[in-house]
Amino acid sequence: MSIAPTIEKTTLATQRVRLWLQMLKATRSVEGKLRERLRTEYGMTLPRFDVLAALHQTPDGLRMSELSKQLVVSNGNVTGVVEKLVADDLVERANLASDRRAFLVKITPRGSTLMDEMSAAHRTWVDELFSDVSEPDVARAISIMLDIRHKPKG
Repeated sequence: MSIAPTIEKTTLATQRVRLWLQMLKATRSVEGKLRERLRTEYGMTLPRFDVLAALHQTPDGLRMSELSKQLVVSNGNVTGVVEKLVADDLVERANLASDRRAFLVKITPRGSTLMDEMSAAHRTWVDELFSDVSEPDVARAISIMLDIRHKPKG
C-alpha cells in the first residue's frame, strides 16, 4: 500500500486551510479599510451602513426580524443600530397594525439621499482596493466563492 495519496491529500488539505486563512485575512483587510473610510468621510459605522443599505434596497421597509435575518445578526444588535439611525432621522420605525409587537423599519428621504452618496463612494473605494485584480481573475474569484457557498452540505 502506497502512502503517496495520503501525502498528496494532506498537502491539498493544508493548502485549503492556507486558502481559507488568506481569504479571511483579505476580507478583514478590505473590511477594515472600508470601515475607516466610512468613519472618516461620513461619520458612519459599518453596521449602520449595512442597515441603511438593506433598507435602501427595500423602500417599503422591513420588519425588524426580516432585517436581522437579512443582515445575519441578532434582533438585539439591529435594535441598537436602528435606534441610533432613528435618532439621526435616517430611518423611521413604526408598529405594524397587524402585530403591535412587530416593527416596520423604513429608510427616510434623508437616509436615502445619504445612502445614494455613500453607495457611490463605497463602490469607488472597493474598485480602488481591487484595482490590481484583472477582469478574468475577478470572474474566476467570484466563481470560486459561489462554488464554496453553494456546495451541497455533506
